[in-house]
This record gives sequence, structure tokens and C-alpha cells, in this order.
Amino acid sequence: MTTAEHALDLVRDATRGTAYDGRLWLVGGWVRDKALGEPPRQDIDIVLESDAGDLAHVICDAGIADHAPVTYPRFGTAMVTVAGQRIELVTARRESYDEWSRKPAAVEPATLAEDASRRDFTINTLIENLHGGQIVDPLGLAYPDLNARIIRTPIDPEATFRDDPLRMLRAVRFSARLGFEIEPATWRAIVASAERLAPPTVSAERIRDEFIKTLETSRPAEGVAMLAESGLLAQFAPELLEMRGCEQNEFHSLPVWEHVLLALTNLVNAEPDASVNLRLAVLLHDIGKPRTRSVGGDGRVHFYGHEDVGARMARTLLGRLKLPGADIEAVASLVAQHMRIGEYKPERWTDAAVRRFVRGAETHLDDLFAIHRADVRALSASHQDLTRARLLKERIELLETTQPSRQIVSPLTGDEIMALLGEPPGPRIGVVKDWLTGEVIEGRLTQGDKDGASALVRSGRWKVAVA
Repeated sequence: MTTAEHALDLVRDATRGTAYDGRLWLVGGWVRDKALGEPPRQDIDIVLESDAGDLAHVICDAGIADHAPVTYPRFGTAMVTVAGQRIELVTARRESYDEWSRKPAAVEPATLAEDASRRDFTINTLIENLHGGQIVDPLGLAYPDLNARIIRTPIDPEATFRDDPLRMLRAVRFSARLGFEIEPATWRAIVASAERLAPPTVSAERIRDEFIKTLETSRPAEGVAMLAESGLLAQFAPELLEMRGCEQNEFHSLPVWEHVLLALTNLVNAEPDASVNLRLAVLLHDIGKPRTRSVGGDGRVHFYGHEDVGARMARTLLGRLKLPGADIEAVASLVAQHMRIGEYKPERWTDAAVRRFVRGAETHLDDLFAIHRADVRALSASHQDLTRARLLKERIELLETTQPSRQIVSPLTGDEIMALLGEPPGPRIGVVKDWLTGEVIEGRLTQGDKDGASALVRSGRWKVAVA
């Protein structure tokens, strides 16, 4: 039994024999996924034709809630946590909205059928009685649309998206996740209303969350393509659209945009559990190409430095979407280094160069290999050669067996370097320490040789690294 199922059992038992018996209905993704024969999602929403806040207090008084409920009387909703599971309680309601806000301006009690009409899509209007278990289709639209595998709104789509523009992103996300088609009138309304998505109507954080959920589906490339075609992507990530129509060189049979989407598909097909950061890195790995495209005197197309430009663009884009700083840096680092494996030449890379690559990759080494494989498999057929990656991986494994690169450290600690230089803590101390580590990697200094390291520090040769 899952945590969610256990929590529902507790709520069911606590309300059986009360005025709520037979009057509480599960709604949304939980019921939809059950109807599709999929494991129910862990999000739990319960709708009722009475006050949700009162129900929240009844649940708490029964002693099954983890803490006092959080109520939102203006919106007719409440939140309780039972056995570690968050449960949203919703009063069946009608809503009206201001033109440039997705928060309802007025909320009124309503019937279950009226509540179903205000929901985002017909496939999310099924309700299941918590006590009796029967599933009801209040509008008579959910089952037909689930069977037809289409996404459409319960009422006029333009009104639905005018009230809550975020639902346009949700339509794309559900289409990518379920493999459903967006019904033509609903799609036309998305295209016509796309500009309403831009902040401040919808916050960057809410846009980010839906975008990430789309990337987490099994069809992220299809989702991103729909975002571009609908005009939604232009509202929050216009940099991505620069890749459309950007022709490449002889290594590619596709323009940059189509190449990137194919690489993303390759990644997910090979690694269905690939992390969001890895998926973002593949999507953004060539984002710098349009801004660095040049044509040489021989007519060949080049993208000099596109990885560095791309890393900067990734930081800007992901920062605007309010991703955590650590995730932004991880993705930007992967974009900056995505060419390194393809640049490997066994006859030219010394063992020290290989170790520098491993240390530079930090904890992202496996991700860099995954990006390389996805990228190469999206090249023209004659250039889909993974030999360099295989040889580099074998060499890394051999060197790491001898001595793990991350175990190579400076012979001197920061305190010892400060004592030698007579300096307080500061960035220069770290630079000197890193320089000494590099000397060990290059074989010019033996690990643990404090006397040799001290002599090098006194020599001042490290100053070149500081300059």
C-alpha cells in the first residue's frame, strides 16, 4: 500500500458514518490515471459540495492529521497532511477572473457538475466516491475523450485559457505525457492566447514547474516542439527559437533545432530515467550555435566557441526561470563541456590531460558521456562514430584503477600555503593550492612532497596562474 492509499484509508475511516459519508469525491489525476489503467498519481484532491475548511477541521479533530490545517476561505480550499501525504480539499465552486490574473476574483459554491466545468480538461473531470468507490463522469465528456485520446477543455477553450493561461502549458504537458492529441479548437485557442502566458500574469516559477514536468515525460521532444509551434515557448524561452532554421555543416543532416530535439529523443530512449538537468543540458547543448555561426573562405560552416556562448545563455535562461543555483551551474557546466569527449585524440591526450578532464567534469562525467552519445546519434549517418568515447572511457577506467583522479590533491594545505606566503585567507590561496594539484597531475610534483611543493611556492611560478 502506498503512502497516498494509506492516507485515503485514514480519511475514509474517519468520515464514515458522519455527514460526509458518501459525499466526498476524489477528482483529477488520481481518477484519470486509474481510468487509464495506470498507477494513480500521488497527488490527492477531494471535492465536496460543502465547506472544505470545515472538513479539514473534522479530519484534524479525528486525530489523523500531522498538523493543523491550512485553509483558504476566499478560494474555498484547504490543505491537510495525513500520514505524510498532502491532501487538497476543495469546495465545489464557480469562479470568475480578472483579465490579467490567474487568481480567481470571485468564488461561489456550486454543484459537482458545475465544478467539473471549471476544470482544465475533460479527461480530468472524472470523480470517484471516496466511500463507495463508484466513478462518475459528471459532464459525460471524460470517458469519450479518454477513449479518443484527445485533450480538450470542458467549456470554450478561449475562456478556459483566459481564466488561467497556465492551462495552455498543462495541455502540452498532458499531450506529451499521455501521447494524446490536442483537439483542434483547443489548439487554435492556445495559439491565439499564447501571449497571455508571459509574466506577470503567470509567474516564472509556475511556468518553470510545468516546463520541467514536460521535460520529465517520456516524449519531451514532442512537448518542446509543441511549445514552439504554439507560440508558448516564445513567452519564456525565446532563445531556444533561435535554433530554428539554423543550418549546419557536413557533420549534420538536420538544422540545429531538429538536431537538438532528435538528441533529446535519443537520450530519453536510451536512458528513460535521465535526470531533468541532463535533459535540459541536451536541449540546450547547441543553443549557442546561431549566435556563433560563421562561414569560412572555403564555404564551410563553423560554430567557434558555441559551447561557451551556450553556457552563458543557459545561465541566463534558467536564471530567468528561477531554477536553483546549483542546477543552473550543473546544466551550464554540461553545456560548456559537451564537446570535450568528441575532441579526444588518443595519441595527443596525455594521462595528465585525461585526468584534468575527469577532474573538470567533477560529478558529471557520466552525464557528459550520455550527452555525447545522444549528440553523436543525431549527426548525419556517416558521422555517428562513438569510437572516441569508447576509447576515452576505457582509458579513464584504467587510470582510475591505478589512482582515482579525485584523490590527487595538493601536498600543502591552505594553512601551510598561507604560512609560506604570509597572507590571510583569500582567493589567491585557493589558486595556489589548485596550481600545486595541477603540478601533481602533470607529474612534475610527487603527491605528498611537501618540501618540493614549498620550494615551488617560494619560487613564485604560481603567479602566472593568478595573473
